[in-house]
Amino acid sequence: NSSTGTDAVTACDTYTWIDGNTYTTSNNTATHVLTNAVGCDSTVTLALTINNSSTGTDAVTTCDTYTWIDGNIYTTSNNTATQVLTNAVGCDSTVTLDLTINNSSTATDAVTTCDTYTWIDGNTYTTSNNTATHVLTNAVGCDSTVTLDLTINNSSTGTDAVTACDTYTWI
Repeated sequence: NSSTGTDAVTACDTYTWIDGNTYTTSNNTATHVLTNAVGCDSTVTLALTINNSSTGTDAVTTCDTYTWIDGNIYTTSNNTATQVLTNAVGCDSTVTLDLTINNSSTATDAVTTCDTYTWIDGNTYTTSNNTATHVLTNAVGCDSTVTLDLTINNSSTGTDAVTACDTYTWI
């Protein structure tokens, strides 16, 4: 007797079957005739499910460094890194990183003044100081660390002892 059978296959994106055809979509109508063990026709019907791979972009904007899903630490912008994961239907899901790295900044605020100085940190300084820092946000949204370089010069007082006859014009 002749025989029949079904070849149930699930594949990602494409599948080349015994008939030599490459299928890119699901198919349950393709048949191929072989010879069975007793020399009669054996008709095989393809029951093909094609699941598709997927792609996506991970757009990230951050400051200074970024550790991505590939485990790499990025310190500069990058739009070429890719990582292959598995999507919900078991096929490849290729993710491309679209990374923008903005940089933090530093600056020094050099000030020379007399007696006292109230800085952006809200503190009033009465002595010279070159260690105080304050963190602001720069134009790209990252930290901007400002260091105070303060020189305090002190006012002085004195007595002008003068002895004069009749009149005296003072300073």
